[in-house]
Amino acid sequence: MRRRKELTNEELKILDKRISEEEALEVFFKDCNLRNLRPATIAYYKNEFHGAKKIINKQLVGWDQKDIEDLILKSKELMKVTTINTRLRALRSFYNFLYKRKLIDKNIMAKIKLLRDRQKAIETLDNKEIEDLIKTIRKGKTFVNFRDEVILLVFLDTGIRLSELVGINVEDVLGNKIIIRKTKNLFERVVYLSEITQEQLEKYIKIRGDLPTKKLFISQDNKALNYHSIQTRFTKYGKEAKVIKRVSPHTFRHTMAKRMIVSGVDAFH
Repeated sequence: MRRRKELTNEELKILDKRISEEEALEVFFKDCNLRNLRPATIAYYKNEFHGAKKIINKQLVGWDQKDIEDLILKSKELMKVTTINTRLRALRSFYNFLYKRKLIDKNIMAKIKLLRDRQKAIETLDNKEIEDLIKTIRKGKTFVNFRDEVILLVFLDTGIRLSELVGINVEDVLGNKIIIRKTKNLFERVVYLSEITQEQLEKYIKIRGDLPTKKLFISQDNKALNYHSIQTRFTKYGKEAKVIKRVSPHTFRHTMAKRMIVSGVDAFH
């Protein structure tokens, strides 16, 4: 029997080797784990993929360049430019990976650029604002208040990131220094404490006591702290202290850097 000129739907399915979204995500996150990306980075990808799909109600593997453009236009009505760019970076990583692995025929992010955004100067806190914050925290005579005071002092002394602070174990504190193990670039480093911060930290460790968790900073339920609770509490302290500037771990990081420069430390360090 002579063959028809056109292939049947079933025959076309055999030729179409398009990977499913479930398979694509599985391969992508397997690669993330093989490259030993941080859990926070993997969580970031998952969150951004989920958020993108809520705006464009369509499977990611079936997207084209127009879908990305629609995502940008719709997102501009909902969020800041920096947030949109954060999502675009996640999608770029995903589609770049699939294209390089030849799991998709076209890289739909190839011609998509990040949105231009006016770079704002990151404000730093002055001495009075820091004093007002500490006074506000000290109004409460609870374990949580004292813990937050020590956290603030550690941030201002060391300039560590929030994720690094959460990752500190009790055993990482060695006198006037702390070993930071959970770093962004995976390189451990040592940070140093002032005499006042060291004294307060030693008092905190005594009050903290021996617990099943190894984490240095804990909640009132004796469990490891999470990122959100720390950020939320410092935002609240900032409002109570009537500090107009943003009060956050990132602000403390920049404040520490500025104070070092003013003290004569060169910019390279």
